[in-house]
Amino acid sequence: MTWNATVLTLYPEMFPGPLGVSLAGRALEAGTWSLMTEQIRDHALDKHRSVDDTPAGGGPGMVMRADVLARAIDAVAPEGDPRPKFLMSPRGRPLTQGLVRDLSSGPGAVLVCGRFEGVDERVIEARGLTELSVGDYVLSGGEVAAMVVLDAVVRLLPGVMGAEASGTEESFETGLLEYPHYTRPAEWEGRTIPEVLSSGHHGRIEAWRRDEAERLTRERRPDLWARHRGRDGD
Repeated sequence: MTWNATVLTLYPEMFPGPLGVSLAGRALEAGTWSLMTEQIRDHALDKHRSVDDTPAGGGPGMVMRADVLARAIDAVAPEGDPRPKFLMSPRGRPLTQGLVRDLSSGPGAVLVCGRFEGVDERVIEARGLTELSVGDYVLSGGEVAAMVVLDAVVRLLPGVMGAEASGTEESFETGLLEYPHYTRPAEWEGRTIPEVLSSGHHGRIEAWRRDEAERLTRERRPDLWARHRGRDGD
């Protein structure tokens, strides 16, 4: 079953971009997932193809019009479309690995890429858009954020990654950051691979990796560590 993504944007030429190479690109070519872009400006109501207007109540910048954006959404996701609809927004719910995994098991997603100062609140409510954020910062538009979402989801689709275990031992999958990795040569610039990794003792290796994951999470992400301890009842 193909995972179907539709991106609504003022810049469809930005896609597939990096999604057209490596794992995502090969999966796209193989038909594991599909990507359709929709030019929001094609749904403008005037000869100038206007998609924005001045903010009600005054203020800087412009706001994307509800009527134009609603027409674009309805064209690609009519009533009954089972895919969730997201608006890429810095005020949205944070993108997490849990959400990514949930999306990867669904039919696909509709991603709306905002521009200007924002989107008319009425279309968010009327079309049931879930605002989604990829971080506590502001981008020029939602396109790069949409690429982040799609890359994170596509790599989890069946058959995209060579080793299934590689997707379950990564950062955030267990609530911890991932442990350090090493490979040949055994010594490089006077630095050696930790001895335990060459021991062949799988129990010791697993314990070392768990300890290192916990150490890195405590040091770098105390917020994750606090949630992890709470979940484990420590």
